[in-house]
Amino acid sequence: MIECFRTENGALLEAPEEQASVWLCVAPDAAEQSRLCERLGVGAQALESSLDPDEVARIEIKPDHLFLIWKRPESFDGRVFNVSSFGVVLSERRLVVICSSNSLLARVDLQAGMSTPLEVLMAMLAESVHHYLGHLRIVKQVAREIQLQFGRTMDNQHLVQMYSLSESLVYYVNAIQSNGAVLALLRSHGQKHGFGPDQLEALNDLIIENEQSYQQAKIHAQVFTNLIEARGNLANNGMNHALRNLTLINVVFLPLNLLASIGGMSEFSVMTAGMPWWLSFPALLLGMAVLGGAMAVALRRMA
Repeated sequence: MIECFRTENGALLEAPEEQASVWLCVAPDAAEQSRLCERLGVGAQALESSLDPDEVARIEIKPDHLFLIWKRPESFDGRVFNVSSFGVVLSERRLVVICSSNSLLARVDLQAGMSTPLEVLMAMLAESVHHYLGHLRIVKQVAREIQLQFGRTMDNQHLVQMYSLSESLVYYVNAIQSNGAVLALLRSHGQKHGFGPDQLEALNDLIIENEQSYQQAKIHAQVFTNLIEARGNLANNGMNHALRNLTLINVVFLPLNLLASIGGMSEFSVMTAGMPWWLSFPALLLGMAVLGGAMAVALRRMA
């Protein structure tokens, strides 16, 4: 699907192709891709890269246009946070946006005073950065909920959620970092090719906000890494505590079993036939007590 827009009085309005300065291409089919190549000069490699969700964010500076790949967050599906890519071909008079979903311009403030294709691009990038910040706030809330579960037994659902969010944050950190490199190169290009002061200031603000989201994503990723390690340590500590209790029970009952076994043998009476029973059995008990005390002292030193 291809939609065409133009900027008028600071707003983005639908327009016929002849008057369009902004083209939004959503999952174009083969015929639409051929149309983009013939009418707008968009290369096949640019189309393929723009529609690849795993494409790395980058910017390519050509003599007459810019081509950039931008990583943006997808809507949260309740389990994981996903990222995808979209491509942009920017020239002095035209902006071509190629993506696989139709949510790019839906969240952009269409009344934000946009008068040039570059300002439309800036608004799209700003919306994406703010989208990252919104998702990171949700991640922080989920992390707090998971921390509250540490005092009780965590079921498999919470554990899977924790691992999934940890993996998502790794992708977020990589995507936001690569977006920051794109913004830095775009600012450098703008300083050399006559971007206006307002546009350069907006780019600087975007770079600062993107860096803030990058630092937050790193912190949250480290928090989830620590949570996973803490969960493993708690599980190991619980297992060690249970084994310690079982060991103590065995240490206590082993001498008693030995005493009952020796005292119940007829050979003990034969061995102590020359000694009165009221001396032999207390001597046995005394020997067991001394042995038990020695074992307790040895276990204490080993602990």
